Amino acid sequence: MSDTTNAEAPAALKKGKVVAVQGPVVDVKFTAVEDMPDLHETVHARTFDKRDITLLVAEHLEGNIARCVALASTGNLQRNAVATSSGGTLTIPVGEELFGRIVNVMGEPIDGKGPITTERRMPIHKDVSRVAVNMDHLKGAKTEVVETGIKVVDLLFPVVRGSKTGVIGGAGCGKTVLIMELIHNIVEQHEGACVFTGIGERIREGNELYFEFEQAGILNKLMMAFGQMDEPPGARFNVILTGITLAEYLESTGREVLLFMDNVFRFVQAGAEISTLLGRTPSETGYQPTLSSEVGDVHERIKGSVSAFEAVYVPADDLTDPAVVAIFSYLDAVMVLSRERTQLGLYPGIDPLVSSCSNLNATIVGQRHFDLSQEMLRILTKYDELRRIVAVIGLDELSKADRTLYERARKLQNFMTQPMFVAESYVGKKGEYVKPGEMLDGVEMIIDGRMDGRREEDLYMIGKIE
Repeated sequence: MSDTTNAEAPAALKKGKVVAVQGPVVDVKFTAVEDMPDLHETVHARTFDKRDITLLVAEHLEGNIARCVALASTGNLQRNAVATSSGGTLTIPVGEELFGRIVNVMGEPIDGKGPITTERRMPIHKDVSRVAVNMDHLKGAKTEVVETGIKVVDLLFPVVRGSKTGVIGGAGCGKTVLIMELIHNIVEQHEGACVFTGIGERIREGNELYFEFEQAGILNKLMMAFGQMDEPPGARFNVILTGITLAEYLESTGREVLLFMDNVFRFVQAGAEISTLLGRTPSETGYQPTLSSEVGDVHERIKGSVSAFEAVYVPADDLTDPAVVAIFSYLDAVMVLSRERTQLGLYPGIDPLVSSCSNLNATIVGQRHFDLSQEMLRILTKYDELRRIVAVIGLDELSKADRTLYERARKLQNFMTQPMFVAESYVGKKGEYVKPGEMLDGVEMIIDGRMDGRREEDLYMIGKIE
């Protein structure tokens, strides 16, 4: 892994001038062909109000013009302003000094805690096709399950080290809350390190997240990179690479790494904005023509001991949206948050019948765990059919066997709810961490009929069954 710095000899710096500014897209003209910077190279320009702007070269045009995407606002950037090529790609500082800090896409601190000084810098752009993949970690590798303490996740979507898990749902279904709970539970129990990447999400959420972690005392295990909603598309598109680069650094130190990304759809959205601004013809679905390769390049870089958790916004609750489908294909587990379940107060609102997980296998989780999960899915599938019948003819018209199954399904559904640590201030109930063994015992008791005498309300929003 080669490290580079932005420091270049003054003689190597090649100057050009700004000839056009169209929002976040800036055209820079260089005097000769040999002065032209390469793709992904950084170009620095200064605005009228003495603000430095970093530009990333996106395209080469005729007449020695480099079309660049700005990583900050281009307000007050004037025509004919001097633009200087750095001679290298964008690099960010990496090191232990970044624990507990928040950086932007360029690795600059945005938390008001002073500058970050590190010995190493790493480039955020890499040609995935040229990176040699080390397969040694797969030889005789033992699949190790990461305990999350969230009942429905541990039962139906076991998290395996080095896997990619997607939390998918529409607006207001609880993606960020679930991601925050996963961070809270795993990082507190876990000896490794964590990187949180905020991609195009609300600034309020990033602010709340920081103070939540500070209160929990886990900031010393956490690095954060934010490219939020108010930033230009260049920052929102590239901040995902900043987060992955931090994770790659941590992995190179021999740590187990958890990489949280909220929200990967915003990365695709920023890519579509840039594509339109660069004048590329969109595909027939309205997205950028390079959608598949962009999503693929990002996911191909997440490997080794890096376990990724990705929140994915679903526009208009449409799971067939091309951006969502493109992300789907790289995930080992897909947790789909259902609006209907959220409205019923079943938190976390994961719909087990729409979701899937390739790690739910007897060889990974054990035979008992696998059998209980399959039996629960069978009961919930049958309940889904009976629910429609009950809505028409009522519960009393069901046969005794169907009625028993219907009631057990409702108890299982309630038992899969759980008070969350990160939502304590909203629901007024203390969060619960449930060990997989306690969760399996509870599920077994309900399926076996040992809870038939208990009311379904008794199992709502509890941890383990006492």
